[in-house]
Amino acid sequence: MGRGKITIRRIDNSTSRQVTFSKRRNGLLKKAKELAILCDAEVGVIIFSSTSKLHDYANTSMKSVIERYNKAKEDTHKLEDPNSEVKFWQREAALLRQQLENLQQNHRKMRGEELSGLNVKDLQNMEKQLERSLHGVRVKKDQILIDEIQELNRKGNFSHQENMELRKKLDLVSQENTELYKKVYGTRDRKEVNRNAMSSNSIRVIEDPHAPLHLQLRQPQLQHYETPGTTKLRLSLH
Repeated sequence: MGRGKITIRRIDNSTSRQVTFSKRRNGLLKKAKELAILCDAEVGVIIFSSTSKLHDYANTSMKSVIERYNKAKEDTHKLEDPNSEVKFWQREAALLRQQLENLQQNHRKMRGEELSGLNVKDLQNMEKQLERSLHGVRVKKDQILIDEIQELNRKGNFSHQENMELRKKLDLVSQENTELYKKVYGTRDRKEVNRNAMSSNSIRVIEDPHAPLHLQLRQPQLQHYETPGTTKLRLSLH
């Protein structure tokens, strides 16, 4: 059977009232924890019993919850009251103007202007601040230069590797050309060597790869005599 509907009214019996309070309090705090976990909400619960005993729960901290509550309530009240909203934005504008004026004044002092109202301690503090700023600028500049040098070194190494690869390819092409030249002209060179060996007594071959071919034919020379009127026969082939 289902539970009967309970009439919501004050429980007269103090014992029953205390038992009901304990059960409902625990249930309410449990639901508050589940709500904070499941919905990622900031939850705060404050309970005072009939005996003025405090029971509370906050998933962050009760102080932050109360401060956030007061701020939200104040903002809501300002939005509901047009005059309060105007005054609020006027105060914000005045605060921003004051901050801007202070920044401009500090900027002028950093540039060495309007220093008449400063004492020695103020000037020393300003000098230290400028030194820290200058140190930061130098560190940043050095870092940029180091990065650029490293990048140039990387590009130089990459170019060197490319040059080595191109040199290897060039050597390979040169080797292939040499082998091809040997295959094409190697047989002709051997024939010419044999021809020179066979005609060493009668024919002298003067060979230049880049010059015309000349052949000379001579008669054998006598060591002890020479017949008068002997004619010399010379054959030149161009």
